[in-house]
Amino acid sequence: MRQIETGVLRAIALVAMLAIVASAGAADVGSGSAGPTLEVAVRELPRTLTAEGQVEAIRQTTLGAQVAGRIVALDVKAGDSVRAGQVLARIDARTADQAVAAGRSQVAEAQANLANAKRKYERNRDLVAQKFVSQAALDQAEAEYKAAQAQLAAITANAGQAVAAQSFTTIAAPYAGVIGATLAELGDMAQPGRPLITIFDPQELRVVATVPQAALATLKLDQPVRVEIPAVDRSLGATRATVIPLADARTHTTRIRLDLPAGTELLPGQFARARFVTGTIRTLAVPATALLKRGEVTAVYVIDRAGRPQLRQVRTGESVGDDQVEILAGVSPGERIAANPVHAGMAPAVAAAR
Repeated sequence: MRQIETGVLRAIALVAMLAIVASAGAADVGSGSAGPTLEVAVRELPRTLTAEGQVEAIRQTTLGAQVAGRIVALDVKAGDSVRAGQVLARIDARTADQAVAAGRSQVAEAQANLANAKRKYERNRDLVAQKFVSQAALDQAEAEYKAAQAQLAAITANAGQAVAAQSFTTIAAPYAGVIGATLAELGDMAQPGRPLITIFDPQELRVVATVPQAALATLKLDQPVRVEIPAVDRSLGATRATVIPLADARTHTTRIRLDLPAGTELLPGQFARARFVTGTIRTLAVPATALLKRGEVTAVYVIDRAGRPQLRQVRTGESVGDDQVEILAGVSPGERIAANPVHAGMAPAVAAAR
């Protein structure tokens, strides 16, 4: 009896599985189409010029040493986010501290000399009025008093320089940003002018593109400029375009700075492509997403009269407009093609499986 009950249960489970498969197959009947389609037509689109460039930070600073000394603290590493005024590194300040102490002592000595010279001058001035000392003695005392004043001013300035040099032993972030690189290690000897840390502001980025001088006059910089970042598959609109008024005599090119929107989360040094509008063109074009590339072949799925997608090779031209590609041969105006070639390519396989 127990074996019979087990066999019955297995039969019921098998029937249920077949029912699920049948319902799934029925549900797939309507999904075997080529998906959304679009009509191939001649359109008036912007003609663009593509220029290569790279991302860079608008604010990027290389911090260096202003005094000599050994690096005794290096509190950051590449990739760290820092706030404005945060201490990044420290240089051995013992020599600077001694110079500050010596400066303060010299200032105290000069102040004492000035006070003595002042009292001598005032005393001689009173004695001259009483005819006890000569005018020459008073002139000598006055000269010594003025010399003491000048000496105090000079020593005070030197002491101020020592205090400033003492502050140079601490390297702080000039603004909030990200550490791009540390160019020294803990214990290294810092020298005036030696770069130690690179910092940049990731919120303000731009792309510097290089364009031929001959094409510069054709660019319509008042039109939107699209910037593509292939590494992250992103397309952005530049907020401002600025031509650098300097040409490269060797390559005959000019650079254009393209400011990017804030908070783009890109990295300085990334490769970029900029598409500048140079005019308009009437041409047969389709969206780049409708093209299927297999090796050296570029094709589209053309929808025949029966509604079936047929793969057809096409010859493409340059990119025009926003994500549009010029079609030179392969399809004619009025034909319909699949907007999603991957979905259209899977449709015949799904239909055959049924």
